[in-house]
Amino acid sequence: MGKKAQIQNVTIIGLIVNIVLSIIKMVIGISGNSQAVIADALHSFSDTSSDLVILFGVKYWTAPPDDDHQYGHQKIESFISILIGLILIFVACGIGYSGIISFIERQESQISWVVIIGPLLSIIIKEILFKITYKVGIEINSSSVKANAWHHRTDALSSIPVLIAVLGSLIDPRLFFLDQIGAIVVSAFIIKVGLQILFTNINDLLDTGISKKNLKALELKIKTMENVKGVHKMRTRKLANCIYIDLHLEVDGQLSVTQGHDISEHVQHTLIKNYPKIIEVMVHLEPVKNSSQME
Repeated sequence: MGKKAQIQNVTIIGLIVNIVLSIIKMVIGISGNSQAVIADALHSFSDTSSDLVILFGVKYWTAPPDDDHQYGHQKIESFISILIGLILIFVACGIGYSGIISFIERQESQISWVVIIGPLLSIIIKEILFKITYKVGIEINSSSVKANAWHHRTDALSSIPVLIAVLGSLIDPRLFFLDQIGAIVVSAFIIKVGLQILFTNINDLLDTGISKKNLKALELKIKTMENVKGVHKMRTRKLANCIYIDLHLEVDGQLSVTQGHDISEHVQHTLIKNYPKIIEVMVHLEPVKNSSQME
């Protein structure tokens, strides 16, 4: 199964689950008079937005390079991931605002025991959905699929304070404000995850390189390869969830052009094979004098 098909299949599964789960939680929240569960339902419904965004965008970022986009279309995936992050933040702000207003005004409400079903379902189902989606994201190295997986997990984790809040309110009606605090906690958690997704993918669009630690490890790896005398002027840049590398490779100046080419090909293939995120290595050969030449 191709990358595009895998993304579409796991996203469609998530879309169906999100729609059904958000409807169930919304009905439970309204009938049980719980603001926290209603907020949790809106969070689940926001997941459908990111699912739709991915289903729309996948056909574009998986398209092969063309004359106008010779490095491919992977940056579209970063744009999609940024959009998912913005959706998360926007929904969270709405949830948090509603919870804060209710808390300030001390809007007392009597909730029903039925509301417990909503967050329990969410915790179990969305954690399963996270594991399925994240596994696919790792296998195909897709930042947007992994971002969407975290969207699922935020729904599962944010349902925990909702469950605690409604339980507290049910045990002691005087603690009705816990339901509103639960909605505020949910919003804060979602905003944090949304910002992480947002800034990570903005950095990718700015061609941020890999960390100095990882760059040094790559240099050491290259220097241990056969017939490599040294490496310098090594540069990296991220394109969505992929890495491009430019480097200057030092080889024996007495070697033929063919031999030098074979060494550079070996370096390229070794890096791409051992590091799945690396999709292209541009090598510039530089001759170095051996000890016999210097005498």
